Amino acid sequence: MTNQSGAPTPAMTSTDVDWDAQAESFDDEPDHGLRDPEVRRAWAGRLRDWLPGDPADILDLGCGTGSLSLLASEQGHHVTGVDGSPNMVALARTKLAGRDAVFLVGDAAQPPVGEDRFDVVLVRHVLWALPDPGRALRHWRELLRPGGRLVLVEGVWGTVHPVGIPADRLTALLAPLGGRVRVEGLSDDPRLWGKDVDDERYAAVATVG
Repeated sequence: MTNQSGAPTPAMTSTDVDWDAQAESFDDEPDHGLRDPEVRRAWAGRLRDWLPGDPADILDLGCGTGSLSLLASEQGHHVTGVDGSPNMVALARTKLAGRDAVFLVGDAAQPPVGEDRFDVVLVRHVLWALPDPGRALRHWRELLRPGGRLVLVEGVWGTVHPVGIPADRLTALLAPLGGRVRVEGLSDDPRLWGKDVDDERYAAVATVG
């Protein structure tokens, strides 16, 4: 489950959540459903900075109900979304019905995209929960076209029993992939979360070599 800011609860592990059961209420969190116009504008602005200016092929891993996929589609990109929950995927397909988007049920660490390659791999609040994030990053790099980029939105949530992946650890995992990494703090923008937050939230944009 998540807390009121949309972040994982401190007791959560990667196998604790029945995401099919969570799907119906998933968009109730401000940063999940993006129903508040201010929250929606905030995420749209960040995506505009992180994604290419020209139409691109975006792979949205752990896409949930497709809220970020929808923003990317509205900005002119073709989106392929992958999520392990059939219920989440069904909601994403409904949300983006009629748009240039495809949604697949599958493992975010090993997405079922065959030989397809992408300009951007977009991942929000997924990497921290994977058993081997370094391996996932190496595989995601293989899914990128030359000059492609990884856009990774992550953080550390909780104080007594924190969960997540700190920015310095993620940059260390990205270093062997080569290329350039830019880390952008997100904790100081309450518009993204629908409230003030005091934990570590950030985006790492990596243009891999």
